[in-house]
Amino acid sequence: MKKQITILLLFLFLAFNSYSQDTLQEIKVRTVRKSIKKSYTLTSNTTTLTSKELLKAACCNLAESFETNPSIDVSFSDALTGTKQIKMLGLTSPYLMITEENIPSVRGASQAYGLSFTPGTWVESIQITKGAGSVVNGFESISGQINTELIKPINDIPFFLNVYGSTDSRFELNTHFNTKISEKWSSSLFVHGNTRVAKNDMNGDGFLDNPLAKQVNVLNRWQYTDAQKGWVSFVNFRYMKDEKQTGELNFDKNRDQGTTNYWGSEINTERIDVSTKLGYVFPDMPYQSIGFQNAFNSHGQDSYFGLNQYDIKQKSYYSNLIFNSIINNTKNKFATGLNFTYDAYDEFVNVNDYSRIDNSIGAFFEYTFDNTNNFSLVLGGRIDNHNRLGTFITPRLHARYNPWAKGVFRFSAGRGKRSANIFAENQQLFASSRRFEILDNGGKIYGLNPEIAWNYGLSFMQGFYLFDRSGDVGFDFYRTDFQNQAVVDLFQSPQEVLFYNLKGKSVANSLQIEFNYELADRLNLRTAYKYYDIQSDYLSGTFQRPMQAKHRFFGNIGYETESTPEGKQWKVDYTLNVLGKQQLPNTATNPTADRLPEFAPSFSVMNAQVTRVFSDVFEVYVGGENIGNYKQEKAILGASNPFGPTFDTSIVYAPVFGQMYYAGLRFKIK
Repeated sequence: MKKQITILLLFLFLAFNSYSQDTLQEIKVRTVRKSIKKSYTLTSNTTTLTSKELLKAACCNLAESFETNPSIDVSFSDALTGTKQIKMLGLTSPYLMITEENIPSVRGASQAYGLSFTPGTWVESIQITKGAGSVVNGFESISGQINTELIKPINDIPFFLNVYGSTDSRFELNTHFNTKISEKWSSSLFVHGNTRVAKNDMNGDGFLDNPLAKQVNVLNRWQYTDAQKGWVSFVNFRYMKDEKQTGELNFDKNRDQGTTNYWGSEINTERIDVSTKLGYVFPDMPYQSIGFQNAFNSHGQDSYFGLNQYDIKQKSYYSNLIFNSIINNTKNKFATGLNFTYDAYDEFVNVNDYSRIDNSIGAFFEYTFDNTNNFSLVLGGRIDNHNRLGTFITPRLHARYNPWAKGVFRFSAGRGKRSANIFAENQQLFASSRRFEILDNGGKIYGLNPEIAWNYGLSFMQGFYLFDRSGDVGFDFYRTDFQNQAVVDLFQSPQEVLFYNLKGKSVANSLQIEFNYELADRLNLRTAYKYYDIQSDYLSGTFQRPMQAKHRFFGNIGYETESTPEGKQWKVDYTLNVLGKQQLPNTATNPTADRLPEFAPSFSVMNAQVTRVFSDVFEVYVGGENIGNYKQEKAILGASNPFGPTFDTSIVYAPVFGQMYYAGLRFKIK
């Protein structure tokens, strides 16, 4: 009997063991990566957009990468070029520090069109930080920082192809080639080309809604990694050529340039970038490292807008040496270093020469305390000497406190200082009959003094579970106080634009309330309400910032089916933006036909995209922008007489083109 029981127990053990092994072999753990990442432990108010988020829209370039994110507002800069501009906290991109792998990228001569020079397929992730940024990256940041991380050669796949086409006759091709040369060396070659070949005039005003365009963009990246010895290095070589032609439908650049036959414009840009990054982590002290960044770029733009000529060339060099370590223990960290910036501008507005050389050298120190539990603090300061701005100090503070689980308060304060490139940043005004007048104040930048502003911010986020589904709710409030500002005055007269130093107050208050929730499995809702109170004192009175809605609502719904074992999947994304009324520049003295109301009407814009994933190597997508077909009335004032006194293409508060649909495919070799 004992023998039988023993045999039975042994049989049961073997059977159970076999069943357990078989069962374990069949277990699959699946998780859904979030396309937008928010941290409860980072000290700064930073949101990270992953490559998954960038696939939710056409995302042809960096300027179009924020359509599905509520932190950034995207709008058109004018009625001709189709260029999209971004705003954070209600302030335009010049008040942002825009970096590529923490090296300043869109600045100076590239402010107007620079965001369109980085193809979306090159981007690995984007970090959006609200409020004054880190002193490590410089003194210019006022409203925040946007940092783009490009795809790393060591992580890239051997081949990637993206083909795109749209109903506005825009076609794009992106190819990535990646090679692992050795255990330590990897290299990537990114090739981008886009073109727009057909003339479109959807609103019937006789002008192209989007420019005829052509761009060639090539980037070669090299990465060296020796993890055992602590070395990592990147070397980038890049060449870009971009050509745009816009204006009246009948304009012929070979026949009509420089004449009053037909109004036309060309904007031709050529750019070369070389950058290096060298980092070393001490093997025996992983908390201690040293990094050295260097970047050189040559940016040349030749352009004309009707009879206005604008040419700018900028050669820049940037260098940053950073040392990171600790004080006693890893709760107390610091970063310190030196950086140097050199900018040589050759700038001509018609016959006026505004060429100059700017250079600065600065030292910074940033202390970080983190109790590894519920509190962290980043306190930084830097001192800089600039040949035009003088010697000055820049303080910055960020603090985080977690009062309870999944709850986080953040506070930031800091000062920013910058020289306004008034022509490069306001190029849309050249496509008008406005006279440019600078009210010289004896300053060293176009006769103006530097812009100086303080930014203060408070935010709170609370994560929660409701009906066994995750979500978060939060708010942030930021205030920017300008001590001085290069005012761009469009209220004095519709026939002129004035540039002068601030005479009075200029403030920007931004409130955002956000609610995000997982409605069902793989069905996510993202909503936000934004309120902007942005006003400045002008010579003729106090006005709201033009073309800036006080009230905005953002909504996004994303759904994706569960991926099959073969990798098949559907993805659907829908975005709604509702904009309230916007203050418009003064047109009261124009003839009745060329006047606009004091405020633009409210409107909404809807975008959507559907993606069919056939496998982990092939997918297709179709989408639409401005599906509701809302178009601004009178996008171009004086269109019937473009060389007359009321011509103006810069007062754009809504879409000009109307509905646009697109399709594309992505193919990978892994």
